Amino acid sequence: MTERTADHLPDLRGRVAVVTGANSGLGLVTATELARRGARVVLAVRDPAAGGEAARRIEGDVEVRELDLASLASVRAFAAGLAADHPVIDLLVNNAGVVLLGPRRTSADGFELQLGTNMLGHFALTGLLLGALAAARAARVVNLSSITHKTAHLDFGDLMFERDYRAAAAYGRSKLATTVFGVELDRRLRAAGSPIASVLAHPGLTRTNLTPRAWEHRGRIGRVIARLGLLGTQSVEQGAQPQVRAAIGPGVRGGQFFGPSRLWETRGPVAGARLSREAADPEVGRRLWSAAEELTGVRYL
Repeated sequence: MTERTADHLPDLRGRVAVVTGANSGLGLVTATELARRGARVVLAVRDPAAGGEAARRIEGDVEVRELDLASLASVRAFAAGLAADHPVIDLLVNNAGVVLLGPRRTSADGFELQLGTNMLGHFALTGLLLGALAAARAARVVNLSSITHKTAHLDFGDLMFERDYRAAAAYGRSKLATTVFGVELDRRLRAAGSPIASVLAHPGLTRTNLTPRAWEHRGRIGRVIARLGLLGTQSVEQGAQPQVRAAIGPGVRGGQFFGPSRLWETRGPVAGARLSREAADPEVGRRLWSAAEELTGVRYL
C-alpha cells in the first residue's frame, strides 16, 4: 500500500482511536487519516497546547488529552479518564517516542528515558486500556518499531544502560524492546483467545522532527549532522503509511509487521517487514514481559 491506495481503507465512523504523540510527525499524519475516515480520534500528547494546535489542523472529530509516557502516574491518570469516557476503544496506536538523546537522562520513575518512554510507558498504557479494547468488536494495538531494532540487543543485566551509556544504542534497545513487546503481546492475546490484534509497523528512514531536535544541544556541528541525516529519507506522509496500514488496513492479522519495501526497508511502498532473530525469540519476549510487569506494576495477561 502507498499513500495513493489509502483511499481504499475502511469507513471508521463510530470507532474510537487513540494515537500517542499525535501532535506532530508520524502521529499527526496517522491521526489525520483516521479522523478523515470518520473515527473519533483522541490525541494523546505531552503538551496540550501543541495538541490543541494539531487538533485545529485536523478535519474531523478529535479531542486532546494530556499524556506523559515518561511518567507512570500520568499514564495511569490518562488511562483512567479515557476508559471512563470511552469504555470501548477500537484502536490504540503507540506512536510517541523520543530518539537519540545526548547525555543519559531518566524518566519520572527512574527509567532510562528512551526505554521508559518508547516501551515501558506504552506497555503500561496498553495494559491499563486492555478492558476497553476487549470491549470492541475487533480492536487493534499498533506498536511503532524501527529498523534500528535489527542491530540492537537487550541486556537484561543492564536494561537501563547504566553502564557505558550510548544514546544511539539506547534508542535501538528501546525500539527492540517495543518490537518484542508487540510480538509477545500477540502471543499472549492469541493464547487467551482475545479478539484484540497486536500489530507492528516501522517507518523506514523518514523526515520527522525528532532527529534534528535531539541534536540541537550539540551546537553547530550537531545541527549539520542532523541535516545530513535527513538526506535520502522519505516524507513523513510516506513514512506513516505502514502504521496506517497496520491500524486500519483490511485483512490485517495479529502478529503482522509492516514497513517500507525498498532499499533494505528504508523507503518505498508498504510490505511485510522482517523481525530480527532476537525480536522473534519467545524466551526474550517472556523475559522482557516479566521485567516490564515488575518495573511498571502493570500485569494484564
